[in-house]
Amino acid sequence: MNDTLSTPIVQTKSRPKLSSHSRIFLFPFLAACVVLFFLLELGIGSVYIPISGVVSSLFGLEGADDTWTKIINELRLPRTIAAAIGGAALGTAGLQLQTLFKNPLAGPWALGLTAGAQLGVALVVTTAAVVGSSFLENFAVLGNLSIVAGAMLGCLLVLLLIVAISRKVSTITLLIFGLMLGYLAQGLISAILHFTNQSQTKIYAGWNDGSFAGVYWEHFPIFIPLTLIGLVTALLISKPLNALLLGENYARSLGISIRNTRIITLTSAVLLAAPVTAYCGPILFLGLIIPHLARGLFNTSDHKILIPAVMLLGSLIALAADLFVHLPWERHFLHLNAVNALIGAPVVMWVILRNKRMRAFEF
Repeated sequence: MNDTLSTPIVQTKSRPKLSSHSRIFLFPFLAACVVLFFLLELGIGSVYIPISGVVSSLFGLEGADDTWTKIINELRLPRTIAAAIGGAALGTAGLQLQTLFKNPLAGPWALGLTAGAQLGVALVVTTAAVVGSSFLENFAVLGNLSIVAGAMLGCLLVLLLIVAISRKVSTITLLIFGLMLGYLAQGLISAILHFTNQSQTKIYAGWNDGSFAGVYWEHFPIFIPLTLIGLVTALLISKPLNALLLGENYARSLGISIRNTRIITLTSAVLLAAPVTAYCGPILFLGLIIPHLARGLFNTSDHKILIPAVMLLGSLIALAADLFVHLPWERHFLHLNAVNALIGAPVVMWVILRNKRMRAFEF
């Protein structure tokens, strides 16, 4: 079996373990930071709302300002919830993929899953252009479901191809293959959109920028259940993922089904990555960098600790990045993926530099 599936992601033997007391402190600290940035997201924008006003509006307390309540409920709260859930989902999906493929640079974007989801959405947009936009307007729920279904199908097809290739190539070759799949998907998307009308192309172009601001209340009946199922599934398979880190033979000795673990893990990753991409567009880097930040912060490879950690860190970083984008700038040229790149690119370079095999470009 090649090193793609047998080389550990992180070597932790030489590093001192973080004490349980420190971990107990870190989790509530991260949770408090998530709550703080959640409130800041709701309060800071072109109209400033103090935290006391945010709390009053959220809970319908006496004296809540009607204008503030409308701004929060109709504009900011859906975006903030989407950022919190989307960041947690992408971070968890990235951790699962890095563990499954034993690849430190695996993630929804790097392996082409995001591009596959984009291709699926482009096919739905093209179909809408053919049958007429009134069809989707008359069946709003069906329209939302079709977008997610297209994203999930494209994501799943790419993932199955990556799984088939992973047993035959090295870690670096797998990454290159995933990137090429991404470029191929982008080429197909351009060809598909060539046959749509101008208005549909503009809708896709706006979605393709990647933003949590495109999520509205009508999306949540599909968006939240799918991502919650993926997150709960990730928590339930933490023990099998820990066993996979020590090798397939060790996992089998514990009575763990390798095949079932892979199927469940891949299903969970699709449930996490596809809905986020369908409604928020391609959100880059989060699925790649958050697992590494969690390992560095908690100094462990134990998924019972890492999975809750990446959920909190994913929410925190997504909220912080989205808040930075929506600060009351005089000129709004910042995009979410640009901010993610400023955070993510240094982390990727650090991972490459500390990995001897990647530095040497060994196969």
